[in-house]
Amino acid sequence: MIRVVLDTNVLVSGTFWSGQSYQIINLIEKEKLIFVTSPAILEEYNAVMNYKEIKDKVDHHHERSQASLKLAQLGVLVYPTTNVKVVKEDPSDDKFIDAALAGKADYIVSQDKHLLKIKEHNGIKIITPEEFLETINRNK
Repeated sequence: MIRVVLDTNVLVSGTFWSGQSYQIINLIEKEKLIFVTSPAILEEYNAVMNYKEIKDKVDHHHERSQASLKLAQLGVLVYPTTNVKVVKEDPSDDKFIDAALAGKADYIVSQDKHLLKIKEHNGIKIITPEEFLETINRNK
């Protein structure tokens, strides 16, 4: 089964809005993909969920906290032992590569231009939600 790390923008987008990110989370919920995450990714997701612009769009604190809990339950939690230095333009994005390496992920799905520039690291492809869905649909 395909193992995937989702970056924070994909997680947030897929949590509250329909679209390609939502379709990927739906596949995880249906157990068609394995979602790999780490404490650092969940921590960033929780921080973003408390940003004012998210709070303004999603009024209910309960809904935001339920979304965080649901993601934590869906994922295979890994504890990376590496600290790669790959994303020179935004080193905070290295946590996604660390998680992917620790969780033996096949893909990192991202909308972040710094991660997408890398394209691949140690055989792990870094692609957009649209590219990911096209890839898995092509391989059915």
